[in-house]
Amino acid sequence: MTRLVLASQSPARLSTLRSAGVDPAVMVSGVDEDAVLAAARERYPDLPPSDAVLVLAQAKAEEVARRIEEGDAGDTDGLVLGCDSMLEIDGEVVGKPADADEARERWRTMRGRSGVLHSGHWVVDARDPDDGGTGATIGATSSTTVWFADLDDEEIDAYVATGEPLHVAGAFTIDGLGGPYVERLEGDHHGVVGVSLPLLRELLAEIDVPWHTLRDGTGA
Repeated sequence: MTRLVLASQSPARLSTLRSAGVDPAVMVSGVDEDAVLAAARERYPDLPPSDAVLVLAQAKAEEVARRIEEGDAGDTDGLVLGCDSMLEIDGEVVGKPADADEARERWRTMRGRSGVLHSGHWVVDARDPDDGGTGATIGATSSTTVWFADLDDEEIDAYVATGEPLHVAGAFTIDGLGGPYVERLEGDHHGVVGVSLPLLRELLAEIDVPWHTLRDGTGA
């Protein structure tokens, strides 16, 4: 079995992978996201959201891969996956709301409308060369259009009161309490949760790692 290392503390990403039969090791990166984005925008002032999430995913994956290479991860190695998500609405990027007031205002803007949820994925092959490691570092972005229900103020207040919107990009989930407030999607629903399984499979195929070798109890 090929080991996957998830460079994310997201319970939703971990649950999605486990539901697909993959139980990764988890190593949360220490990347300063604001600093990484600021540096990227100095070089590329018109950095689109679909590339911004990729920049952050790459930074997270490569930081964890570096720790593995330097021996700071014990006996952990494998294919490192970094992810990041942002919601784009009206050309503006929104991340996690700072507080309940911002979450309520966000939902008043989103209700009855659509946005695009971008999830960047970056894979670094941190396996030992004797175990087939290639040192490859590759990535891609999953972008899914999300149509939000036309919530009234009472529904928005009740949802924000659960606390869930404060912890997720775009102030909503599709796999939790926010599910009833998403009317439809165009694209991969896994990408909205935070990790696109079909896209990850394609990235792994580029480095000759079949998806089934990540599943528990299968592969070599």
